Amino acid sequence: MSWVLIALLGVPLAGAAALLAPSRMDAVARGRLLRVHGLAVSGVTFALSVVLAAGFDYGDAARVQFSTDLAWIPGLDLRFQLGLDGISLPLVVLTTLLTFLCFVYLCWGSADGPGQLLRPKAGGNRPRALVFTLLVLEVGMIGTFLALDLLLFFVFFEVVLIPMYFVIAIWGGRARRAAAIKFILYTLLGSTVLLLGLLLIWAQTGTLDMVALARAQGAGMSRPVQIIAFVAVGIGFAVKTPMWPLHTWLPDAHTEAPTVGSVLLAGVLLKMGTYGFARIAIPVLPDGAAAAAPWLGAFAVIGIIYGSLACLAQRDLKRMIAYSSVGHMGFVLLGFASLTPVGFNAALFGNIAHGLITALLFFIAGAIKERHGTSVMPALGGGMLSRLPHLGSLLTFACIASLGLPGLAGFWGEMLALLGAFQPAAGLSRSLYLTFMAIGGLGTVLTAAYFLLMLSRVTHGRGTETIHAPVLAAVGGGTDPSWGVTGDGGGHSRGSRVVVGSGNARMRDVTSYELAAWVPLVGLILLFGLWPKALLSLTDPVVHTLLGVP
Repeated sequence: MSWVLIALLGVPLAGAAALLAPSRMDAVARGRLLRVHGLAVSGVTFALSVVLAAGFDYGDAARVQFSTDLAWIPGLDLRFQLGLDGISLPLVVLTTLLTFLCFVYLCWGSADGPGQLLRPKAGGNRPRALVFTLLVLEVGMIGTFLALDLLLFFVFFEVVLIPMYFVIAIWGGRARRAAAIKFILYTLLGSTVLLLGLLLIWAQTGTLDMVALARAQGAGMSRPVQIIAFVAVGIGFAVKTPMWPLHTWLPDAHTEAPTVGSVLLAGVLLKMGTYGFARIAIPVLPDGAAAAAPWLGAFAVIGIIYGSLACLAQRDLKRMIAYSSVGHMGFVLLGFASLTPVGFNAALFGNIAHGLITALLFFIAGAIKERHGTSVMPALGGGMLSRLPHLGSLLTFACIASLGLPGLAGFWGEMLALLGAFQPAAGLSRSLYLTFMAIGGLGTVLTAAYFLLMLSRVTHGRGTETIHAPVLAAVGGGTDPSWGVTGDGGGHSRGSRVVVGSGNARMRDVTSYELAAWVPLVGLILLFGLWPKALLSLTDPVVHTLLGVP
C-alpha cells in the first residue's frame, strides 16, 4: 500500500495544478465549480488517510510502514523516502481531517459568512487562488509528517511557509500584511538555523536517513557536536512550535488570519515544530538533548505562565486563544524535556489534543466574529447562552476541554506532562524538574482562570447585541457613520441614531455547515478524553524505540 502515500501527496498537488488551467466560465459557475473542486480534492485526500489508518498494523506501531524509497537526485545520492509509524499516522489523519473540514466550512458557508471567500466579487477575493493555496499548504503539511529523509523533511517543512504567508496577507484582517511579514521573517530565520543543524548532522554521519539516524542514537557524533546541532535544530523547531521567547509572531498571525488560516495554523503548523523534536532532535542527538533538556524545560514553564498571564490581559477573543496556544505548547515541550516515555507520550498526546481543541476554538471564534463584526470581548455584549444558546454551548465545551477538564482530550496531555516532570530521566536534576512541575501546575490553574473569565464575559450575564456595519448591511438595518451600534435583545439601538428591526437583526444560531465542520472535532475530543488508550497505545511503542529504552 505504499502507493497510498504517493497518492496522499499527489491528489492535493494535482488538484492545485488543475486550478492553473485557464477557465472561460462566468463568475457564478466558476465559483460553484471551485467549491466542488475544493471539497472533492480534500475529501479524497482525507479518505486516503482513513485507508492508511485502516490498513495500519497497530500491533507493530514502532515499525515504519507503507515505506516508499525512490531515487530523488541521483547525483547527490538523495532519496525520496516516505513512511508512516505510530507517531506520524495521527498527525497525517489530523492534517487531512482539518483541511477537509476547512473546505466544508468554506464551501457550504453562507454568502455573507465564510462562503464569501469562494465567491468572486468586485475587488476580488481571488477564490481560485485561495483553493490553490490551501491545497499546496496541505501537500507541505502531509509531506512533513511522511518524510524519512532529512533534506526531504526540510523541503516539505519549508513548502508550508509561502502558502500560509499568502493566506494571512491576502485574506486576513486589517493588519494582515504586517502580521504576514512578521510570520515569514520569524519562520525563515528559524528555518535557516534549522538547515545548518541538519547539514551538520549530515556532515558528521554521512547519511540523511532519519530511521537510520534514530537507530544509531548519536553514533558518529561527539557530545559537543550533538549539543551544537541540537541547539541549531531546536531553535528552528522552537520558532514553529512556538516556544517562548520565539513566539511573538503567533498572536498577530492568528488574530489577522481568516478562520481557516487560524485553524490550520494552530491545528497543524504548530505541530510540525514539536514533531521535529520527537522525530529528529531528541532521538538523533540524545547527548545534545540531555544537555539542553533543563533549558528546554525552563523555557517551557516560562511559556506556560507567560501565555496564561497574557490571556488574562487580552480583550480580543482570537488573540486570547492564540496566547493560550503558547501555554499549551509549553506543556508539550515540558513533556519532551523530561526525556522519559511518559513525558514523550504526553507531548504527542497533547499535540493531537491541542490540534482538535484549538481548531474548534478558532472555528467558533470565527463564527462569533462573523455574526458580531468583531471579536473584541467587551463589544460582544455578553449573554451568548441566552441569545445564541447552541453557539454559546459549543464555546463553553471547547473552553473547558482546553482548560483540561478530566474526561476530555485536553486533560491527558497536561497531566502526563506533569507526571513526566515528577520523575525525569536519569541524569536530570529531580529537584529542578519538581520545580518545573509545580510551576506547570500553577499554569493549569491560570488556564482555568482565563477561560472562565472569558466565559463569564461572553456567554453569561444579561446580553446586548453589538451589530457592526457589515452585519447591519446583511440584516437590512439602517446606516450610521459610526463603527457600529449596540442593541438590546429586540434590536433597538442605544446611544445611536440607528434602529434595527427586531425581526431582521436577530442573529442566527449554529448553522448546518458549521455543525458539519465542528461535530467531528467534538466527537474526537470526547473519544480521546474518555479513551486515551486509543492514542497512547499507538505512540508508546514508537516512543520506547526512539528513546532506546525497553
